[in-house]
Amino acid sequence: MIADTNTLPYPVPSSPRTRATKAEVVIVSLATFIVFFQAFMVAPLLPELAHYFSSTVRKISFIEPVYLLGYGACTLVYAPLSDRYGRFPVIFLSLALFMIFSAGTAWVVNANQLILLRLLTGISAAGVAPTTISWISDRFPYTERGYALGIFFGCMAGGMALGSSTGALLAGIIGWQMLFVIVACSGAAVLLLQVCKRGSLFPDAPLSPAQAGVLKTFRAILQTPRAKGTYCFVFENGLFHSGVFSWLGVYFYNTYHLTERGIGLALLGYGIPGLLLGSRLGRMADRVGRRKIIPLGIALGGVTVLLLSCVPPLYMACILVAILSLSFDLTHPSLATIITSFNSKNAGGSTGLFAFFLFMGYGFGSLLFSLLASLGLLETLRIFGLIAMTAAVVAGKFFRREH
Repeated sequence: MIADTNTLPYPVPSSPRTRATKAEVVIVSLATFIVFFQAFMVAPLLPELAHYFSSTVRKISFIEPVYLLGYGACTLVYAPLSDRYGRFPVIFLSLALFMIFSAGTAWVVNANQLILLRLLTGISAAGVAPTTISWISDRFPYTERGYALGIFFGCMAGGMALGSSTGALLAGIIGWQMLFVIVACSGAAVLLLQVCKRGSLFPDAPLSPAQAGVLKTFRAILQTPRAKGTYCFVFENGLFHSGVFSWLGVYFYNTYHLTERGIGLALLGYGIPGLLLGSRLGRMADRVGRRKIIPLGIALGGVTVLLLSCVPPLYMACILVAILSLSFDLTHPSLATIITSFNSKNAGGSTGLFAFFLFMGYGFGSLLFSLLASLGLLETLRIFGLIAMTAAVVAGKFFRREH
C-alpha cells in the first residue's frame, strides 16, 4: 500500500530571513565531511595496524563494525535531543567528543584499546550528520531542501572517497598516529569556525516541548506506510553502497593487480560527482521530482555494478566508480528530503531514524557481501547489482505519488 502524499502536511517554508546561504550549508556540512573521512580512512590501514599491535587482521577488523554499530545506535539518541535542546549544542557536544576520542586513538598501546576508542568515537560522532539534516529542514522549505541536502551528501561522499583513498597514502608518509591527530585538529578547526559564526548559522528557533518518550516519537513517525517504506529504501541503499564500496579495493587488487596507491587513485572518483555537482543534483531533484530521481539513481547503481562484474578495461572501471558515486548522490539526498516531511515538530526524530537505518544498512551490507564473497567476487557483484535493479522497480511504484 502506498500513502497518498498529496494529503500529507509538509513543513511550512522557511522565511527569507532564516533561509541559509550556500556558504552556511557548507560550513555546517564540513563537520560531516571530517566524520566520514575519519570513518573510511581506517579500512585501508587494517594490515598496518595488525602488524603494529602484533595482532591479527581479523581481530583488528572489529574496529569497523563496533564503530558502525555505536554510530547507528546512538543516532536515535542525539537527533531527538536536538529537537529538545537545539541543533548547535548537540553538534558542538558530538564534534567535541569526536575530536577528543580521535586524538586519543593516536595514543593507544594495544588492539583492545584501539577497538574501545573506535567504539567511543562512533558513539560521539553520531550526533553530527542527523542533526545537520534537521538543521537543513529548519532553514529550507521542503521544495528547496534537495539543493541543501545535495551539498550535505556531497560532503559526506567526498569524506568517504578521500578517507578511503588518501588515508593509506598519508599514513605511509606521516604515520597512522599522526593521521588521527590531524583529523582531530581538523575537527577542532571546524568546531571553532561554527562557534565564531554561531549567530548566523544557528539563529534562535523554537524548541520542542518535553517528549513523552523517544520510543513514542519514533512510533508516531513510523505509523504511515510512506514512512516505513522510505526507511526500507534508506536501509537497502545503504546496504548496497556499503557492500560494494567496502570491497572495491579488493576488486581492483585482484582484478587489475593495483598497488595501494593505485587503488587509492581508482577509488578517488567515488566522491567527485557529489563534491562538484551536489547542489545541482539537489536542484534537479527539486525540479524534476523525487519520484523519478530515486528509481533512476538506484537503477544506475545496479547497472554500474553489473558492468563492473564484466571486468571492463581499467580506465572504464575507474569511470564506473564515479558513476556509482553519482547513484549515491541521486538517491540519498532525495530520500533525506522526503523524511524531513514526516514530522515537522520532531524533525530530529525523523533524521535520527534516517541515520539509524542508513548505518544499519552500511553494517549489514559489508557483512552480507563478506558472506557472499565465498561464491566469488564477480558473482557477488552481480547479486548486488540484481538486488539494486529489483529495488529500482519497486521504488518506481512506491514513490510514484512523490513530488
